[in-house]
Amino acid sequence: MAGLAPGATAAVSARGGAPERRLFAPGLRMIRQRSIQQRVRATGVGLHTGARVNLTLRPAAVDTGIVFRRIDLADPRDFRVAPDRVCDTRLCSALEANGVRVATVEHLMSALAGLGIDNLHVDLDGPEVPILDGSAAPFVYLLQSAGIVEQNAAKRFIRVRKTVRVEDGDKWAEFRPHEGCTLTFRIDFDHPVFRRSAKEMHIDLARQSYVREVSRARTFGFMNEVEYLRSHGLALGGTLDNAIVMDEFRVLNSDGLRYADEFVKHKVLDAVGDLYLAGHAILGAFVAYKSGHGLNNRLLRALLADADAWEWATFTRAEDTPRALLDLHALAA
Repeated sequence: MAGLAPGATAAVSARGGAPERRLFAPGLRMIRQRSIQQRVRATGVGLHTGARVNLTLRPAAVDTGIVFRRIDLADPRDFRVAPDRVCDTRLCSALEANGVRVATVEHLMSALAGLGIDNLHVDLDGPEVPILDGSAAPFVYLLQSAGIVEQNAAKRFIRVRKTVRVEDGDKWAEFRPHEGCTLTFRIDFDHPVFRRSAKEMHIDLARQSYVREVSRARTFGFMNEVEYLRSHGLALGGTLDNAIVMDEFRVLNSDGLRYADEFVKHKVLDAVGDLYLAGHAILGAFVAYKSGHGLNNRLLRALLADADAWEWATFTRAEDTPRALLDLHALAA
């Protein structure tokens, strides 16, 4: 082990068939990038297309980012997630680059953010990420089954330096400076079920578990909207197995809700995924009222378009690292 720091140890993990050295120096406490140890696969249907699709998640090298590939195309091309590649926000977040489109990425992206995974290859043989059970929990399970590994490079954060806000009528969303990662979200639906459910959630991801508190919250919709959506080519794969569905008065799913506040928790889950389309974790506070995929993306673009509103941040020494980030990194492990 020539060349290692005194007291450091080395480990080897798979990365697309090639070995990767991971160095660990006692007491360093660097906030490191993460990937997975081995490839994993899942099969499901697209929520909006209704088409069967196979998903493969593969390890990726340091600084690769989250990279999608449509392997069903004659000329498959990789493209990395980025806010300006969001092309459609009707009931999902869809990406497009070089004429290649991938839809409904937000639940997978939410799981990646919640587990702190920076580098990953995502292969699909169709135009949409499978909806699975309508939450991020199956993706969390897949990623944990693959094994999460730390890599020998510092994680890069986007640190919010000043408040940035976007509005759409009475809806709004904003970033505020904060030395941690928090989300506050309020919903407002005129429906009997929502009157009995919590309308606001605040979560500090350094103190509350994303996996336990957020990841199992499912997408939801209303029966009276189904025909309209399907006539516009949306929700063709939606069922009671992958969404909470309500009629005029009640939840139709026989198993009821997973959380008493599942609706607002799913909006938080979506926001976590939408914001991770920045390609990096955001160090700051996200606060929103009635926001959705479109407004979340507008907020990301507004932040990154203002050079005074953000900066890059990496942490290689424990004494320089906000306590919240040390706690967050440990909780997401």
